[in-house]
Amino acid sequence: ALAAIKRYVELGNALNATALDAIGTRYVCLLNATELEAIDPPSLKLVSLDPSACSQETKNILYQKAKAAFSDQHHLPAYYELILPYLGGAPAVDLKALSKDNVNMNISTFVTLRRDSLMSLTPSEVQGLLGLNLPDLAKWQYRAPVRGWIQVQKQSELDKLRIGLTGGTQEGYINIVTPKFPVPSSAPLGTVATALHLLPALLLSFLMMSILS
Repeated sequence: ALAAIKRYVELGNALNATALDAIGTRYVCLLNATELEAIDPPSLKLVSLDPSACSQETKNILYQKAKAAFSDQHHLPAYYELILPYLGGAPAVDLKALSKDNVNMNISTFVTLRRDSLMSLTPSEVQGLLGLNLPDLAKWQYRAPVRGWIQVQKQSELDKLRIGLTGGTQEGYINIVTPKFPVPSSAPLGTVATALHLLPALLLSFLMMSILS
């Protein structure tokens, strides 16, 4: 079946709804990028695909196809449900836009988003995406990928969500200023530290000796 599909595409045929129905999700995941590009976007309105088991590259391509297919319904409430099966390939910019649309994303969908897209979201954007489901985020706070996301957020921003997330970055670290001059690599650290500590005293002594002389 896969060989027949490849031959069909090689002959310059677009993968329409009839072809996609014949292929099914199982074989869609086996198509390469060239073959996926042969999918006619409007055909996704007539078929039901589940790309969740596909590679990330396949998810990315199918998302763009689905976005084109449903673009005429982008501002309608139904858009989210239509694009939902393909969100695993959505770039961060599209998720940020969805966060303003009261979509109430399920946590099961949230944790399957593209990792780079998820990591780009701010706490307020995550709140916008999850909506009523925000408390479920706390149940995932010690598991990937939510744990990784938490660790790159400011704890003060996580606190604003009021769901008990911990592990974000703390503010107020003391920055240690390094000396402008190079420290000889051969000198032991203790010697260098002592020299830096004694430097003001040595300068004062030198100044006093100059005055007295």
